[in-house]
Amino acid sequence: MTYDILLALIAFAFVSSITPGPNNLMLMASGANFGFRRTIPHMLGIGLGFTFMVLLVGAGLVQVFNQYPVSYTVLKAASVGYLLYLAWKIAHAAPAEKGADVGTPMSFLQAAAFQWVNPKAWAMALTATTAYAPGQTLNVIIIVALVFGAVNLPSVSTWTVLGQQMARVLTNPRRLVVFNWTMAALLVASLYPVLWPS
Repeated sequence: MTYDILLALIAFAFVSSITPGPNNLMLMASGANFGFRRTIPHMLGIGLGFTFMVLLVGAGLVQVFNQYPVSYTVLKAASVGYLLYLAWKIAHAAPAEKGADVGTPMSFLQAAAFQWVNPKAWAMALTATTAYAPGQTLNVIIIVALVFGAVNLPSVSTWTVLGQQMARVLTNPRRLVVFNWTMAALLVASLYPVLWPS
């Protein structure tokens, strides 16, 4: 991998990781509802889960999908169904009472597994492995995955911090309910490119 391609890959990893998507919207909601510390497993699950996904996709998993096109439809249906379920959970999150430990944030394994039904994660992994891994040698694929691992975690952490800071404004239960419903609506809206591709 040349220096120019590496720089382009880092830029792509940063832009695709920091921009809004299902992971970041859920992290912002988690930061607002549970705080930074309790959201750490969720952040690590995204960072390491997506890195592992890039490795597997780059190592040839995408060929399975190309050989069996119906698997794209199954994946799309699973993605839409699970994202709608998560949006419902966010919308109905109970406002935490002072001193109470209400609700549970997404766990490390849940967040890592979510990458496999996250449409944005699939788009990122496929673009990264096809555009920045010419020849698709294992060494290059490992570099691509490591770049995403290094860039992704700080990027997604920003959304958790943003949510945590918003929690100061969301001390009123009514405001928190409005925030949670807004996050749920945005999560559903993120399905637009999946359901109606251009």
